Amino acid sequence: MHKIVFISSIDYKQKQTWLKAINQLLPNDTILLSEQVDVSKRHEIDIAIVANPDPIDLAKYPKLVWVQSLWAGVEKLVSTFTTNKTKIKLVRLVDPHLAKTMAESVLAWTLYLQRNMPKYSKQQLAKKWHQLPCTASSELQVSILGAGELAMAAFKTLKLLDYKLNSWNRSPKTIEGVISYTGEGGLNALLNKTDILINLLPLTEKTYHLLNRKTLCKLPKGAKLINFSRGGVVDSNALIELLNDEHLEHAILDVFDEEPLDQNSAIWHHSKITVLPHISAPTNMTTAAKIVANNINVYRTNGVIPKSVNFSTGY
Repeated sequence: MHKIVFISSIDYKQKQTWLKAINQLLPNDTILLSEQVDVSKRHEIDIAIVANPDPIDLAKYPKLVWVQSLWAGVEKLVSTFTTNKTKIKLVRLVDPHLAKTMAESVLAWTLYLQRNMPKYSKQQLAKKWHQLPCTASSELQVSILGAGELAMAAFKTLKLLDYKLNSWNRSPKTIEGVISYTGEGGLNALLNKTDILINLLPLTEKTYHLLNRKTLCKLPKGAKLINFSRGGVVDSNALIELLNDEHLEHAILDVFDEEPLDQNSAIWHHSKITVLPHISAPTNMTTAAKIVANNINVYRTNGVIPKSVNFSTGY
């Protein structure tokens, strides 16, 4: 019977729920919490399942071959693994259900901005009856930064409403029905034409504060922003300045540098920012457990580790 360690900073009840969901799918493995693994047995552990783990805990297992994350975002682990120059493979969660959920969120909040919902909310508070002009979907330039699994699902959904779609990615990528850009020049060209900008880029050294005052200023006056990836991609101070200057009209923020968002943050009370509690693409335990279990079963059967993170690119 193989042993797998489960390392996480989530609360005990959540840990137990995850253990139950995954254990029943792995009859030939036993998943143990880190505190349940005897020190003398740590060298027997070759796989770790993690959710926001403390890297110090991972270092306690000298024979780890690979780590399976329960989340799609793994930038903190990438940073640690890169710094320590570890040979351990890191596998992020790739779940079609998660991509579908993200696509639903992208569409929902794009429509929210397109149909002037923030303004109508303010009008209701002021008891003001005033119909606002609405741009047709076919006339609206919607751009996504990133071209991974989540972006592909989002584009598929947005196409149903005939938006003018644009994509920017680190490397060239052909996407049917989407104008694709790459490089600094491509980013500038995309920003210059964008009405609604959606960030789905992973957080890496190269994407940290990619959306700063210089780049955000390239958006047309009145443009809107949706950030569904990581808070660090957007310079929040620059964003607030441009909202205050009325260069940008509104921002939907689902991710932040610090989560939960600090109670004293000015973002909570900004009239042009909608705050969401990191809910654009929550992990579905049922589908995630099946994917994790299948990854482990394949490895136990033929020794093949699922596609792992490229530490040079950060994803």
